[in-house]
Amino acid sequence: MKQSAAVLMAPYRQFFALPDIPAMILGAWLSRMPISMNALSMLLFLRESLGNFEQAGTIVGTFFVAMAIAAPFMGRMIDRVGPRRLLMVAGSLHPVLMLVLFLTVNAGAASVWLYAVAFAAGAFAPPSTVITRTVWRHRFTEETARKLAYSIDAIMIEFNFTVGPLLVAGLVAAFNPRVAFATVIVISSCATAIFFASPILKYWQQEPPSERHLLGPLTDMKLVWLFTLTFGMTFCFGLLEVGYPAYATSIGWVAFGGILLAINSLGSAVGGFVYGALHVRLSLERQFAFALGIMAIPLFLHGVVDQRFIFGTMAFLAGCLIAPAFTAQTLLVTRITPAKYATEAFTWSSTFIVIGLGFGTAVGGVIAENVHVKAPFLLAGAVVALMSFWALWMKPQQDPHAENVKA
Repeated sequence: MKQSAAVLMAPYRQFFALPDIPAMILGAWLSRMPISMNALSMLLFLRESLGNFEQAGTIVGTFFVAMAIAAPFMGRMIDRVGPRRLLMVAGSLHPVLMLVLFLTVNAGAASVWLYAVAFAAGAFAPPSTVITRTVWRHRFTEETARKLAYSIDAIMIEFNFTVGPLLVAGLVAAFNPRVAFATVIVISSCATAIFFASPILKYWQQEPPSERHLLGPLTDMKLVWLFTLTFGMTFCFGLLEVGYPAYATSIGWVAFGGILLAINSLGSAVGGFVYGALHVRLSLERQFAFALGIMAIPLFLHGVVDQRFIFGTMAFLAGCLIAPAFTAQTLLVTRITPAKYATEAFTWSSTFIVIGLGFGTAVGGVIAENVHVKAPFLLAGAVVALMSFWALWMKPQQDPHAENVKA
């Protein structure tokens, strides 16, 4: 057991010994904290204020869809002029618009205004996650090192989604959803400053101007196919964002929704840690497909178990496949995309991710309210199983990158 743990830890010890790596990871983690708290805090705040999950879920979905629409434009601008100016604008406007949403809801404004403000707040969400992933591509050229970097990045995101929902659940339990959402707004106002204070942008490499196609990286159909699969995968995660709070509300323990989301994210962190250190012989395409296929099993089991400990165990097991699936997907984006489209490709990936989350959240709210609180889990299992089958049709591609690492 100790020997196995030592083998798993060895690559991570070497990675964290590289210059600036701990500070980069900490800066990325802190700056992304609002992302892990936005959906749950906004959903519970809106549900308390508006009285139902259906409208709350569609407003949160609107927020995510706006993020998805804006992301490619941000990515193209970043590829052309760099990330600093755009980060300053988005980092300033986003928390202000979140505050406007808070005040608009409290004032009892008409629904059209709530959707409009949520859309604006989502459109100006700072693209710190996309920039961080592009920097990992710049920092490392060999795929094994990139896999470790992206695995750690995925693990840290899952720690965000473990700590964030727990903080929201704690604030809801101690105070109310209004206090939880207001706290997230305060944290959002600090996030971009933390990102600038980290050494992440030190490793940004600006590509020289070159001829670009109007569709950018979307001219590659394999990338479009991958993004379609990504949409299906994250549609399922959006269903979970509503499914866990709806289930918790149905049993009379609202804060349990945040705990279940945190357990799911903890499982993802564990799965990502193991996956990052493993040398898997299967192609990345097959790794992606199998991670999705195995994930379907515990998702379906959510629909047939009721005991709280077992339900939480299913949440953990489903989570164990999330970070490996995301890591494989990120590596595939990096492998397929030319350098001149590096950030734009990640923003298109983010677009499909966020649209998936948004539609999943909206659909989850409707079916949880009108069908059954467990309906989101059964639909998620069916969709992710279908995505796994489609992923098997992706043709494996060899790693084109040179075998060297930038220390």
